[in-house]
Amino acid sequence: MKVKNTIVLAVLVALVATMLVGVIAVAQEPSLIIGLLLPGPKNDAGYNQTFYDAVLEVQENIPGVEVLVAEYVSDADAESTMETMIIQGAKMILPCGFAFQYPALAVAERHPDVVFMHPGGWEVTGNFSNFFATTQLHFYLMGVAAGMMTETNKIGFIAGMPLGYMAGNANGFHLGARAVNPDVETHLLLTFSWYDPTKEAAAAQALLDQGCDVITCHLDSPVSVIQTVEAAGAYTIGFMSVGAQEYAPNGWITGLALSWGGYFTESAQAVIDGTWQTGFIRRGLAEGFLEIAPFGDAVPDRVRQFVLAVAEGYKAGLIDTFIGPIADQDGLIRIAEGEFWGNDKMGDWDWLIEGMIGEAQ
Repeated sequence: MKVKNTIVLAVLVALVATMLVGVIAVAQEPSLIIGLLLPGPKNDAGYNQTFYDAVLEVQENIPGVEVLVAEYVSDADAESTMETMIIQGAKMILPCGFAFQYPALAVAERHPDVVFMHPGGWEVTGNFSNFFATTQLHFYLMGVAAGMMTETNKIGFIAGMPLGYMAGNANGFHLGARAVNPDVETHLLLTFSWYDPTKEAAAAQALLDQGCDVITCHLDSPVSVIQTVEAAGAYTIGFMSVGAQEYAPNGWITGLALSWGGYFTESAQAVIDGTWQTGFIRRGLAEGFLEIAPFGDAVPDRVRQFVLAVAEGYKAGLIDTFIGPIADQDGLIRIAEGEFWGNDKMGDWDWLIEGMIGEAQ
C-alpha cells in the first residue's frame, strides 16, 4: 500500500511539474516582437537614438514586448535583416533609415501578416505605413531662440543631403530668427552625407570662421558639430535627440527633439490587439511627435519664456510658419501674399529664403 501511494505521489508530482513548465512557457512567450533597423549606432545622440529610446519606452509601457535591434544596417543588407527578424518572430518592423523604404516595402509585400512603419517616406500599403514629425513647420521655434541669442547676427545651419525636407528645416529656422531679429543672416552648408564626423567638424569650423555664433544642424548625429562649436565657445541648438545636450555643457541653447515613444506604444498595442491601421502620419508639437529640449544655463529667462510662448502659439494653431509673401534669395516672390505652405509642400523646397547664404542643392 505504501509502495502504491509512493507511485501515485510520484505521478502527481510529475504531472504538476509538467503543468508548471507549460505555465512558465506560456508566461515567457512575448506579447510582441519588434524589429528595429538603424543605419547607425543606437547611442548617437541623434536620429538613431530617438528610435532606440522609443522602443525601450514601449518595453516599459507594455509587458512582454521583445525588441530585436540591428545597428549599422546598410541599404544592401536591409531586406535580409528584416527577413531574419521575421523568422525570429517579429510582427512589427521599424525600418528606421530613409533609404530603407523600398527594401522594407518589398519585404512587406511578402509578409502581409507583419506590420511595417517607416519614418520620413511616402509609400503606404495595407501593412506599410509612414510617419514623421512636422519639423519644417516647427524649426521656426529654434530660429526664434537663435535670433535672440546671436551677438554677431550670423547663425549657421549644417545639413547632410540636399533634400526638400532639409531645406524646409533651414528655411523655417531662418524665418524664426528673422521674426525676432531682422538683421540675421543664416549660413547653410551641406556635407552631402548624413554621417561624416570629419566633414561635419570642418563645416562647423567654416561657419565659425565666417562669424556664426549660433549653429544648428540636420544630420544623423550632431555630436561632431556640437563638440566643435562648444570648443570655440559658441552656441549650439540641437535637433533629433535630447541626448545631444550633454556634449555642450556651456553653449547649449535648446533643441527640437523627436519623440516617438508614445506613438510606438500606441502602435504596438494596436498590433497586439489586432486593431492596427496603416496611414500617412505627420504630427507635431501639439500631438507629441516633437518636444522642445531643456534650455541651457546660458539662456536668459526672457528668451526661455518667449520661445515657450511661441511654442504655445503653435500648439494652439495660431502660427503658420510659411505664409506669404515669402521671397527667395534673389528677391523673387515664391509664396504669394496670403498663400500658405503646409506639410504637404515640405518636400518641394528647392530654394532658400531671402537673407540666407548658401545653396539648397
